[in-house]
Parts: sequence; structure tokens; C-alpha cells
Amino acid sequence: MSAETSAKTLQQRIDRLESLDEIRQLAAKYSLALDMRDLDAMANLFPEDVKVGKNSSGRAHLKKWLDETMRNQFTGTSHHIGNHIIEFIDPDQAVGVVYSKNEHETPTANGDIEWVIMQMIYWDNYQRIDGRWYFKRRLPCYWYATDLNKPPVGDNKMRWPDRDHYAGAYHDLWPSWQKFWQTPLSDELPTVAPPAPAEQFLMTMRGHTAAPKIKTR
Repeated sequence: MSAETSAKTLQQRIDRLESLDEIRQLAAKYSLALDMRDLDAMANLFPEDVKVGKNSSGRAHLKKWLDETMRNQFTGTSHHIGNHIIEFIDPDQAVGVVYSKNEHETPTANGDIEWVIMQMIYWDNYQRIDGRWYFKRRLPCYWYATDLNKPPVGDNKMRWPDRDHYAGAYHDLWPSWQKFWQTPLSDELPTVAPPAPAEQFLMTMRGHTAAPKIKTR
């Protein structure tokens, strides 16, 4: 290996490490900005042409949507991020999964307040633009949301006050979930698939399936 090639490889490795840290900071900044209601800080974590809904784009539209959502549904929130897996498509694009455990102070129609706890993951797409990493897209996949004193046992674990209960899409990204429960336990020794290629652990688990449609109510 030539000195030039070695230097280039070292620079690529340093760039990857710096990118990993910046993307992890991106997820942490999102949670802090959301909980402290700094809508400008939140909007600026996305590109200038961020898509908002079906027909709108731009940070101003995102800020407006965030304002309506945060103001009308919650009087306070706390988002605690956990496991974070990041894989690169190329030097300027990446995907990731972030676990998030959340708490919401949620007013109800009858004047009461419920303390709604939630478990979810984000499927993220990240993009580097002009040397800076942004969320290109965040896909929230929910397992449950329920009052602190009401464990969400059973189906339809999304149980916001004053709304019909529904199923989140926590497992819909992962074909292994249905396959596991559809495959009966066998006495025979199972086969083991080859390890996922480098930077393809998530997409291998996804089975290269399309993203599901997520209900956000």
C-alpha cells in the first residue's frame, strides 16, 4: 500500500468516526430541542427542503407543524434515547435505528391529565450537506403509548387519551418478527444464515423491504 493510499484510507476512517459522532449528536439534539420546545433548533436539524406532509416542504412548514403538535397535545415531554445503530450507504448518506423511551404530560377532554409513557424506535435517514449532517427523514415506529398506571397488555397498544386505540408499527420494519411466530419450534438443529455484510446489518434485518405506513395520531 502506497503512502498516498494509506493516508487516504486513514482520512476516510477519521471521517467515518467523526460522522458517527455527529449523527449521534443529531439524535440527542433532537430530543433536547423537542423537550425544551425550541422549534427553530428542531427545524434546523433537517435540510432546507425537508418534506412536510404530502404537499409541503421547507423548515417553516416543519416549524408550523411542530408548533401545532406540541402545543395542542402535550404540556410537557421527556425523550430518552438509547441504542443507536448507524450504517453508511456512502460517505454522505446513512441510515440508523434509535430506541426512544418517552414521557408525556397529556391533558384530556374532561380536564384531567394523564402521564403517558411510550416505547418506540426511529428509523432514520441521514444526509450530509455542505459538510453538515441532517435528518433527511425520521420514521417513528411505536410499540406502545399508555397512561403510567395502565400497562398496555394485549392488542392495540397505542392508547392516547380521548382517541381510539390502535396498533403501532414497532415490529413492521422487521420481517423476522412475523417469521419467528409463524415458524413452529422444531426438535431439529436449525440452520444459521451467513452474517450480514459490513454496513448492511440493518438492511439485512429489514429484508430490503419498503418502509411501512405509520399512523401518527
